[in-house]
Amino acid sequence: MATRQAQRKWRDKHRFVKRQLNVMARKLIHEYLDDLAGAFALRGKGEAVTFACFVTRALMQRADFDAEAARMLDTFAETYHRDRDVYTA
Repeated sequence: MATRQAQRKWRDKHRFVKRQLNVMARKLIHEYLDDLAGAFALRGKGEAVTFACFVTRALMQRADFDAEAARMLDTFAETYHRDRDVYTA
């Protein structure tokens, strides 16, 4: 865990562009994030979360004009909601 001084320095440096996100997640999700980081040459789990958001947002934008992307997005959302207890803490 970072020292209080290191945390304050990070917050001061990134005050206007970043916010720290601390969430509890199942071990499985941490493993998925490690897998994403390795598969796409990312710099760790934090960047894997950012990448997952980027890909999801891109899929949402593609779904606006591509019926197959819209179908995939709907299927992913439906499947997640059906099985959300597996993924949430």
